[in-house]
Amino acid sequence: MSSTTIQTDILIIGAGPAGASAALFLAKKGIASIIVDKEKFPRDKICGDALSGKTVEVLNKLDKSFVTEIATDENKFLGSYGVTFVAPNQQALRVPFQTKSERKNAPGFISKRIDFDNWLIEKVKLQKEVQLLEETEIRNYRREDNCIIAESTDGKTIKAKIVITCDGAYSSFTKNIAGIKTEAEHNCFGLRAYYKNVSGMDAENFIELHFLKEFLPGYFWIFPLPNGYVNVGVGMRADKMSAKKINLKKSFESILENNAVLKERFANAEKIGDVKLFGLPLGSRKRNLSGDNFMLCGDAAMLIDPFTGEGIGNAMFSGMYAALQAEKCLQQNNFFVSFMKQYDEVLYKRLWSELLLSYRMQQLVNFPWLFNLVVRKANSNKLLSETISCMFEDLDMRARLKSPSFYFKLLFSPSQK
Repeated sequence: MSSTTIQTDILIIGAGPAGASAALFLAKKGIASIIVDKEKFPRDKICGDALSGKTVEVLNKLDKSFVTEIATDENKFLGSYGVTFVAPNQQALRVPFQTKSERKNAPGFISKRIDFDNWLIEKVKLQKEVQLLEETEIRNYRREDNCIIAESTDGKTIKAKIVITCDGAYSSFTKNIAGIKTEAEHNCFGLRAYYKNVSGMDAENFIELHFLKEFLPGYFWIFPLPNGYVNVGVGMRADKMSAKKINLKKSFESILENNAVLKERFANAEKIGDVKLFGLPLGSRKRNLSGDNFMLCGDAAMLIDPFTGEGIGNAMFSGMYAALQAEKCLQQNNFFVSFMKQYDEVLYKRLWSELLLSYRMQQLVNFPWLFNLVVRKANSNKLLSETISCMFEDLDMRARLKSPSFYFKLLFSPSQK
């Protein structure tokens, strides 16, 4: 196999939402990049398919017309207005996605990843500054002359001053170059299937997270999709699965067959395609997301929300901030970790309070009575309800979230309608 050597300032590994966002923000600044992906688009990605308010926020920063465009494509994008949490005692808490002002479009959307990722890549293909190399899998990395050399399986050698790593869960770069290992306590496994004809779907397309007594400390989700499809799945932290010897597929089937409420909703449902398993590296602890000549983004940076499992919005934020840091690095001709760590600081300043809140909410699943209490209180306590909404929108509540007394007051103060 003949070898081709390519030089670039910026190499983006992975063309999912994180990588595509990085490439688009760089192009907006007139900065050239090469983005590679081992697959050819359109390609599927196992996911919950929810596009939260954070995704909408990043799209608006890229181009105000983008959200209007997806809002009008009803075959591929479904507007969603909130989330319903169902506690172990079956009490439901409906939490509308908060909005800072009147909006013409929905505050969130749901779209199959094969459609959303391809929509983003079509935007990437329009940028003259971006060179997209599909079906290009990077297997080896090495350092040379203050650069990173990436070697692909098809004979390409790419020499880059900056590598923005966006190649998903269990990234080889994350493990072997960044030195970050997967930890069972901060890792989740999910199982997803598509259905049609599920009854009882919300009129405003709220996504549903069910914390079922028979499946704790895991959760069951139901997300509506365009054209009557529904994304259905289960998720559980890896350490809990191991301790309880949980088989996700058997648990999934048992829930649909035996849960009194859900078996009625799925009585006439039709499963479309296969049930698929995937990994969710959780953002429930801080990590070093950058080093000499590189930044980690998206699932490769382990940024998935510990409570809801949402990853797309966080991935796109990380891609945006990586692009901004890459611009600074090129301007200063500085690619060392001491300068690159600004990326970590800015990203965690934006995301950590939400990830920490989600991690604390995740702990409630270990105490069903406390989770039931939170849902009951939130149904009568406006402040607590809005705090939970903080996980989906950029509300200015971060100072309060740092104080343990804040949570005590939320749970045990009188109702605040």
